[in-house]
Amino acid sequence: MSTLTYAVHDSMTMLRRNLKHAIRYPSVGLGSAMMPIMMLLLFVYAFGDSIGAGMGGGRDAYLEYLTPGIIIMGVAAGSMSTSIAVCSDMTEGIINRFRTMNITRSSFMTGHVMGSVVQTMVCMVPVVGVALAVGFRSGATPLEWLAAAGLLAAIAFAVTWLSVALGLISKTVESASNKPLLIQFLPFLGSAFVPAGSMSPGLRWFAENQPFTPMTETLRGLLSGTAIGNNGWISLAWCAGITVVGYVWSRSLFNSTTKR
Repeated sequence: MSTLTYAVHDSMTMLRRNLKHAIRYPSVGLGSAMMPIMMLLLFVYAFGDSIGAGMGGGRDAYLEYLTPGIIIMGVAAGSMSTSIAVCSDMTEGIINRFRTMNITRSSFMTGHVMGSVVQTMVCMVPVVGVALAVGFRSGATPLEWLAAAGLLAAIAFAVTWLSVALGLISKTVESASNKPLLIQFLPFLGSAFVPAGSMSPGLRWFAENQPFTPMTETLRGLLSGTAIGNNGWISLAWCAGITVVGYVWSRSLFNSTTKR
């Protein structure tokens, strides 16, 4: 077997390990789905009429605008569990056992990333289901739905690599749960809840130039069946950049930690 074959085999083993953990402790995945669902219901039923009227529509129009932003926020929130899981493995001794085994070093991180992406995508299904139940209607074709799923997977993959690095630099599980909060709430400072053009100049500049705004606009265009313009390419470029930064950072931290 080649080195690549061994790496893929070991990564799949670690993936099965992390998926079994997710099945054994479903409350973690449930929490990732419940928060965006509660945010969706809160903003639609508590603020939907007033915000929708300010945007030139009503509650139903605001639901169409809000749902893609909520989904993006849910994907970002899914990274928190990865940071906690990585920190837990690093501090509770399991990594010392892995050191004694003949496994590819990078498979530890790859298994966490792939497991988190699968778990995040599964958790977004009930979020979309609740949005449809309360009145969200999509004009997307099956191909556009497939493209939307691919975009969400790319975002989850990128953000999870960054979350792995945050888990590796954390000394305790508590600190690991706090570090990804910036990632989780960054969509708030974009166009997830209100258009960036309605914000004050300084905040508007930040919203227009941060990664989650083009991602949200791309998903919004795909789900509504409208043009996405350059937002699609910009979103993929952000995903690629975040992935590279997260991977290089994680690999450097992991190598330095396991050599101690």
